[in-house]
Amino acid sequence: MNIRFPQVALAGALALTTGCAVGPRHVAPVAPLPAQGAFLGASEAGIASAPVPDDWWRLFDDPALDAHVGRALAANADIRVALGNLEVARAAVRGARAAQLPNTTLESGAGPSPAQRQPSTGAVPKSSYDLAATIAYEVDLFGRLRATAEAARADLQASEAARDTVRVAVAADTAAAYAAACGAVAGKQIAEAQLAAQQRGYDLIARQLDAGEASPFELAQSKTLLERTRAALPAFDADRARALFQLATLEGLPPKEAARLALPCTAAPTARRALPVGDGNALLARRPDIREAERKLAAATARIGVATADLYPRFQLGGSAGLLGGDFTGFLTPLISWAFPNQSAARARIAAARGTQEAALASWDVAVLRALREVETMLADYQAEKRRNVELRGALAEAGKVVTRAGARFRLGADSYLQVVDAERTRNDVEALLAASNLRIALTQVALFRALGGGWASQPDTASTRGEALPVGSR
Repeated sequence: MNIRFPQVALAGALALTTGCAVGPRHVAPVAPLPAQGAFLGASEAGIASAPVPDDWWRLFDDPALDAHVGRALAANADIRVALGNLEVARAAVRGARAAQLPNTTLESGAGPSPAQRQPSTGAVPKSSYDLAATIAYEVDLFGRLRATAEAARADLQASEAARDTVRVAVAADTAAAYAAACGAVAGKQIAEAQLAAQQRGYDLIARQLDAGEASPFELAQSKTLLERTRAALPAFDADRARALFQLATLEGLPPKEAARLALPCTAAPTARRALPVGDGNALLARRPDIREAERKLAAATARIGVATADLYPRFQLGGSAGLLGGDFTGFLTPLISWAFPNQSAARARIAAARGTQEAALASWDVAVLRALREVETMLADYQAEKRRNVELRGALAEAGKVVTRAGARFRLGADSYLQVVDAERTRNDVEALLAASNLRIALTQVALFRALGGGWASQPDTASTRGEALPVGSR
């Protein structure tokens, strides 16, 4: 038996020494006070300071929309990508934690042993068995491993926020696509009703022309209005198909499956009650892209500590013990590695890490300013479109009166049918503008909730990332 233990006093002392972390500590940035108050557009009618609900799309009171959003959040391919990236970040955290623990390895082997010296046994075949265990442990005296683990945890939290950002986008895109499809249905219905009325007018003028009571010019004017309305119908079909294709993609289906999607709506859904928008404080806490930027800043700060630790020595304890060639052998030794006196490479890494931290802080500022700008912009657009919608409703009512009066004057012989045609064209234009305004209000409401960052907090990770049935291209 042969046991060898070199001097380990230094390593033992280091193992008992409390590590001192180097590098800066992360402090969460704080937005300026003006960014934390009420929104500028929150004082307008139809806006409430109540908290934004997680499932904001239920404010539209449309069960079909609720079903589409639920399917999209469960099967969307972009969410699955984000969940895959999240699993990578979780594995990195486990790896960083494992690096702080001792690393052990077991080895074994068997083979023929050399012949014994005695002539009587020299020709007898013999076998030897080896069994050994090795251990390696880095004493994290300057916090390099702790900083690495801290950076990995921050990266994980940033990946979680990135997943939530995708969920916000998927919920909003689904609601917008549904509203666009419903708006196309409503627009086509209006155009078809206009077409039917214009067809009746054209038939009337054709009969009057035969009776000598109308001119070919009047018939041509009526025909022009008729064909103009007819020409608008294919555009509504294309808009609806485009929206359905987007819905199918968001729900993890190929475009061919779009025709099977339930779409019972005949008008774009809108939230009739006051829209809850919260305030700046709630926005900064809720928007996942702001949280992602802050966590990336934390990771960048931790990596300054990783780079700074390279200025100092690394201390490792290494040991091995086992049965080798019939004898028990063991040893324990400290290992010291230190890049000194040339530390230019380490200092360059520190400078790069500090630059990354500055960029991450600037990115956080950008995320905050962008979030505030998007909310204020959507509030301004929403209020402006609401006022425009009210004016268009008034204009449509007046245009309807003009059509009625023009028809009465034509029947009395006071005016030609051209006045009726002109009045109908004006009314049709206003009606089309009102339908487009209704759709724009719905889309602006969706965009507002997207800017507010709603739609992720109550959504669990889908089961599709655990190897269960996936809709498209999953295996």
